[in-house]
Parts: sequence; C-alpha cells; structure tokens
Amino acid sequence: MEVEVLNMEGKKVSTVELPAAIFEAPINIDLMHQAFVQQMANARLGTHETKVKSDVAGGGRKPWRQKGTGRARQGSTRSAQWKGGGKIHTPHMRSYIQSMPKKMRQAALRSALSVKAAESMIVVVDELKVSEPKTRLMAGALNTLVGEASALVLIPSTEEYEGVIRSTNNIPDAKVLNANYINIRDLMVFDKLVLPMAALDLIKANLG
Repeated sequence: MEVEVLNMEGKKVSTVELPAAIFEAPINIDLMHQAFVQQMANARLGTHETKVKSDVAGGGRKPWRQKGTGRARQGSTRSAQWKGGGKIHTPHMRSYIQSMPKKMRQAALRSALSVKAAESMIVVVDELKVSEPKTRLMAGALNTLVGEASALVLIPSTEEYEGVIRSTNNIPDAKVLNANYINIRDLMVFDKLVLPMAALDLIKANLG
C-alpha cells in the first residue's frame, strides 16, 4: 500500500510503501476484542477491600443468652445483620491480570493498523517537530494534518520529541505515544494515526 508523505504544512513531499504484512494483514475482530479486554483488565488495580465478620473489631461477647429472652438468637454484634457488622459477598483485593501470548497481541495490532490503513486513517509525515513547545503550534499542525478528527501521534523517542510532547499535552483530542508502546486501546479510541517516518521504522521492527 503506497501512501503520501506530508510535511507539517500538509503538503505532499514524497510517497512511502507501507509493509503489507503489517498494514494489509487479515482483520480479526475477535482477536482485537480479546486484546482490548486484556489491556483494560490489566489496567485495573484490584485494591478494593471490605471487612468480613472476622475483620471487624468488637463483638466478642454473645449479646444475650441463647434461650428465654423472646428475641432471635445472636452470636455476635459483628454479624452482617448488625449495624457496623461485617459484610457478606462484597469485593476483596484481587488481581485482574489476563495473559495473552505475544504473537496474538502483535496480530491484534496488525489487524487494528490494517483497519486504519483500509479506512485511510493513517497520516505519514516526513518529520514531526515544533519550533518551540507551544500548544498553539501543535494544534495548528494537527488541524492541518487531520482536521477535526482526534489524533494519536506516534514518536520514535521521548528525548528528541520533548517539545512535541509538551505542545500536545493540552490538546484534548490528541495524544503522543512512543511507537514502542503502541497498543490496541489507543488505536481504537483515536480516529487518525499520525506517523512520522522514524516511528514507522520502529513499527516495522516490532511488528514486521
């Protein structure tokens, strides 16, 4: 698949051939969904915790004798039916982590990238830079490249693109991401993918 390479002003400067193995891969919706669910599950902290009867302080003495009072038998004021008692069937600390083989995750990414390519949602730029870290400059460049669509901007490294990162932080419909950390969630959430040539080389190395 051959696409145009643009500059920051949105003008065509050349063309590039996107590798078919990555951008024209078979689209597997089920695999993409599985990868998305796995990523979202792994982001959960699982630190929720509630106290059961044995965790609540007090209630060591039987409230009243077993028989002869006319009241229901009770063993502890820390039982669930008492105010301040323990809870039943409530959440406890756990891990939500799901495992997924690396090759399956890579195949899901290739599927997502192929969807973007098929829908002409990939914008390749020759170089991504701003003269100074100003939101106004990056917002203008993204408006030229993607219009009103939301944009996921991939960069090859964070050190060399510090100005781009700082310029994009305050743009609500844009996100800068290191190409090494490309993931299924961001590919699905953002409309268009802004891809500098240097970042394209990283994707070829990681998914090719």
